[in-house]
Amino acid sequence: MTTQSLQERYAPNNRCFGCGPANPQGLRVRSFVDGDALVASFRPQPHHEAFPGVLNGGIVGALLDCHGNWAAAHALMLGRGLDAPPCTVTADFHVTLRRPTALDAELSLWARPASIDGDKVIVDATLTALGKVAATMKGTFVAVREGHPAFHRW
Repeated sequence: MTTQSLQERYAPNNRCFGCGPANPQGLRVRSFVDGDALVASFRPQPHHEAFPGVLNGGIVGALLDCHGNWAAAHALMLGRGLDAPPCTVTADFHVTLRRPTALDAELSLWARPASIDGDKVIVDATLTALGKVAATMKGTFVAVREGHPAFHRW
């Protein structure tokens, strides 16, 4: 693995709350290629708390959403032989919270494209805390074209 994440390499000026390197108040998800998947780690902060010792479910969703989005963008980039990923956005995502996510733990994220159909990528993802799957996600991400408000975000 390199020390530069996909976000830092391809979207250094992105201000997305979940994955934007240029958002000093964001979560700053950093996704790295690991075979046909992407991996990331995240250390929650006390202000991400839902209740004592447990990470807020919305933060869990944001982590999985952004990491999954980058898995989709990276898969399209590779599949199309591009030098950079196309800009992708979330069409839908479903998160299943399987157990409370520990706030004071290093979290592991994993995401992999399950299928690709044109501009649409279905992604499966997991968030693990303390060696146990805390949440799973299935999401649909689509590449956007010129004219879409997100087109030039990276």
